[in-house]
Amino acid sequence: MVGLLIPDSGLVEVFGKDVPKLDRDEMDHIRVKIGFLFQSSALYDSMTVRENLEFPLRRHWITKTRDEVNELVMEALDNVGLTNAVDLMPSELSGGMRKRIGLARTLILKPDIILYDEPTTGLDPITGREISKLIVDIQHKYNTSSIIITHDMGCARIVANRIMVLVNGICYAEGTFAELEKSNDPNIKPFFE
Repeated sequence: MVGLLIPDSGLVEVFGKDVPKLDRDEMDHIRVKIGFLFQSSALYDSMTVRENLEFPLRRHWITKTRDEVNELVMEALDNVGLTNAVDLMPSELSGGMRKRIGLARTLILKPDIILYDEPTTGLDPITGREISKLIVDIQHKYNTSSIIITHDMGCARIVANRIMVLVNGICYAEGTFAELEKSNDPNIKPFFE
């Protein structure tokens, strides 16, 4: 979707554009509309939380006044419930806080689509549920589409409108959580037990 891999075949269309056919500038315009929450949160250890959140604005050459940037930073932190962490270093954050800050950094550009890579990995069940509920809150507040890669069926139950089950890299089945949970297919049933 963001041009990191070239498909072997088929069409990858995002915002009405055929991604593999886009040049670098066109791809950069698409990437601004797509946010990422990486499995490890991918925060820069040498930057404060504020600097981590400001980075995407600088990376995409978005011109804002210092006050506008500060307002965006604080809004993003407020969305994840961590305004008090603005001057902390990543090493001072718990795993759940790091995930929230990673999500705040994604939100600062107000993307139309957010890609989540295993958003609850490494978190205790309570924090995992909190992150899952936060994803749903963000979807509703900003009207974003979310694509979530997860093995955590508790997360899938909370966040998914539609689930696609991959078997050997192929889309094997799709449906709602409730539909797939009723399946007796030996490739699907173990996920829901």
